[in-house]
Amino acid sequence: MWRYLVGALAGVLLLGGGVMWWRSAATANRALIPAAPATQAVAEAGGGDAAEPPAASEKTREEKRFSRYDHDKDGSVAREEYLAARHKAFAKLDVNGDGRLAFDEWAVKAETKFADADADRSGKLTPVEFAKTRVARNAKVPVRCPPAKTDQEES
Repeated sequence: MWRYLVGALAGVLLLGGGVMWWRSAATANRALIPAAPATQAVAEAGGGDAAEPPAASEKTREEKRFSRYDHDKDGSVAREEYLAARHKAFAKLDVNGDGRLAFDEWAVKAETKFADADADRSGKLTPVEFAKTRVARNAKVPVRCPPAKTDQEES
């Protein structure tokens, strides 16, 4: 019976020793990793808490959109301000500048995209060529948060 007790005690001691060794190794590795440049600059300047994240803007998505349309910043969007982007897009499409948009002027971007994708100039797109006409979307860059401070770092 005493063999079982000694074996259990040895197992607990080994497990405890392994946990302590792992924690000390993790703390030692953390000291080797340099702090972020922004954190260092704030710490060196002696200003504020370096772990404090920057405050997010209180503007909602619609408020930001409204602000983009309100060019004269008078608190309201006039018809001209609202249609300004459309006028610019129309002007780009109206190649001959006659104030009228013919089908060929309107479809020039699509025709150009088709011609660029049609590598064999057959007038038809194969599945591989058609894949080249896909609209490229911008990938959103994930926001990375700084690691939280532990109790050991604060003291």
